[in-house]
Amino acid sequence: MTPADRQALFFFPLIVLVGCGLAWLGGQGGVVLFGWPLFALAVGMAYLIQWVVFLPSFLAQTEKFFDLTGSFTYIFITASLVLLAPMRDARALLLAGLIIVWAVRLGSFLFLRIQRSGKDERFDDLKPSFWRFLNVWTLQGLWVSFTAAAAWAAMTSLRRPALDGFAWVGCLLWLVGFLIELVADEQKRRFQANPANRGKFIRSGLWRYSRHPNYFGEILLWFGVAIIALPTLAGWRWLTLLSPLFVIVLLTRISGIPLLEQRADKKWGGQPDYEAYKQNTPVLIPRWWW
Repeated sequence: MTPADRQALFFFPLIVLVGCGLAWLGGQGGVVLFGWPLFALAVGMAYLIQWVVFLPSFLAQTEKFFDLTGSFTYIFITASLVLLAPMRDARALLLAGLIIVWAVRLGSFLFLRIQRSGKDERFDDLKPSFWRFLNVWTLQGLWVSFTAAAAWAAMTSLRRPALDGFAWVGCLLWLVGFLIELVADEQKRRFQANPANRGKFIRSGLWRYSRHPNYFGEILLWFGVAIIALPTLAGWRWLTLLSPLFVIVLLTRISGIPLLEQRADKKWGGQPDYEAYKQNTPVLIPRWWW
């Protein structure tokens, strides 16, 4: 076993324990099903789905179903909570609709992208290692659970306030974030599909104002979801409001921006146009006036 494998083996139970802590805290004071908090069952199912798909993916040495599995997990669990919760109100249905629309759009986009490219370079060094590859899937279970935590807590809450200003403000913020992410992804897809742009980096459209505008939109929409969920929370369930902060940490410190920036530096580093773009364009928050 390599040092990297031993490190992965060490972190595996930690990722699971964090999920267990989230399941326990988010399940406090919520709907109970078969003696278990419905929120906790949702978190457990998020992990289980990843592990089920991981096994054939490891045997086939493929990452093609990774993103699709993450999106399916959001859709399946969110829809299940709507069906299993004894009470359904407008806020729960609104949250479910927003999450499912986002997951369908992003999941289909990422799946088609990897079908066109044939692979995702992020997984090249991970796939051969059982524990390292497993950790990526397990981390996705935690990612799904944490990002959806505020919404799932609201959908399983015993408190059911009517739609209010929080709902409308959150919905507007979600819409702005969703549109930014959608437009940024489509602009990049079209740029890369143009043979004239082969080997070049995008710096037009929204990418003129931010090096990662799609991630900025992603963060905005999850803040919107948390704002919608806010009036339903109480006690330990307030901690589920950390969900958009988790998205920020994940995208800016762990698996999103750092990997992409490293890959871009390796590919275009030293080129005057790239260095100028990097120096004058914010990493995340757009500078609209530039």
